[in-house]
Amino acid sequence: MTAPRAAVVTGIGVIAPTGLGTDAHWQAVLAGKSGIGAISRFDPSPYPVRLAGEVPGFDALETLPRRLVPQTDRWTHLALWAAQAALADAGVDPTALPEYSMAVVTASSSGGTEFGQHEMERLYRHGPSWVGAYQSIAWFYAATTGQISIRHGMRGPCGVLACEQAGGLDAIGQARRLLRDDVRLVVTGGTDASLCPYGLTAQLAGGHLSTAEDPARAYLPFDWDARGAVPGEGGAILVAQDASSVPAGAGYGVIAGYAAGFDPPPGSARPPVLRRTLERALADAGTAPGDVDVVFADGSGVPARDLAEARAISAVFGPYAVPVTVPKALTGRLYGGGAALDVATALLALRDGVIPHTAGTSRPAPGCDIDLVTAAPRRRPLRTAVVLARGYGGFTSAMVLRRAGGSGANDKGEETV
Repeated sequence: MTAPRAAVVTGIGVIAPTGLGTDAHWQAVLAGKSGIGAISRFDPSPYPVRLAGEVPGFDALETLPRRLVPQTDRWTHLALWAAQAALADAGVDPTALPEYSMAVVTASSSGGTEFGQHEMERLYRHGPSWVGAYQSIAWFYAATTGQISIRHGMRGPCGVLACEQAGGLDAIGQARRLLRDDVRLVVTGGTDASLCPYGLTAQLAGGHLSTAEDPARAYLPFDWDARGAVPGEGGAILVAQDASSVPAGAGYGVIAGYAAGFDPPPGSARPPVLRRTLERALADAGTAPGDVDVVFADGSGVPARDLAEARAISAVFGPYAVPVTVPKALTGRLYGGGAALDVATALLALRDGVIPHTAGTSRPAPGCDIDLVTAAPRRRPLRTAVVLARGYGGFTSAMVLRRAGGSGANDKGEETV
């Protein structure tokens, strides 16, 4: 039986509150430069949440085909920009590849929220004749996947995963499956853009958003003073390719393992599934817990959820046994784009041998027996990273990433090649 082909990430496109482009994002992360601030896309004064992570300096009309902008939502605009950046980073010309060998799989949390709100406003203010024809497609969860596919002529298997914050890992996991078949390239990941009154109201219903007014103290994963998360927009789009189609050692890293689960309903006697999901992802990668160099945690900022996650990490790796970080403290939780951005950040950490710190968190909460990286990044040889994600309603996913090139560290912690 032929061994499954490896999935290598060869291109990254980041569009996030920390900046436009992968380099801008990475430099902001290493510097601990936050993208969280007062909401400016609408007047937040009637709402208890006034802060968010907004993508700075992005103008869709300047970067995308002008005819496409009024037909699509901002969430799709962000993904189209990031997809183009990821393809350029990978050095891929889609016109040079067979169209059925390329696929698109993205994550979506709430679809085209802002576009939908504007059309609903027209409906109740003026009547049905004022609602635009593009409302029928712009709000749809698969709109981003479809627009990327159309723009780049990618006619292989296409899909969307709607799993809230966990969706980015699920989309990348599906991309890995496709690369084991006849597909040679998948554009994957996710973005989100739900910073509008309709979107914020829906997010408030979950009860997990912070009402703090100080941007530096609003989102504090695993901290004594944690009070919820800050919403955000943006995310990351990746290019994943079959390892046999790229030079040996090329790319940012290998998608080595993946697993997903679903939490039991509240009040159930069954435990959360995060520990089992993490163990399954490690088994899928053929990786022992002691071989993992860093964990990029979900870090919801909700004390009970953070404690449950910390206990799962400690149960698998041992208390304080592996460095843990939550770079999304600089961006807020990006829902459909959040886990994909964590994967991009983890791949950059593997590339450069540096663990970014968790900005803001200074007093770990009681019971969180994890080695949380705070105050400043840590530099060390890195070979293997784990990314965790949990979405509202029970979605749970884990992914194992390995650095490209196959080098690692010896028992003295010194890099070997």
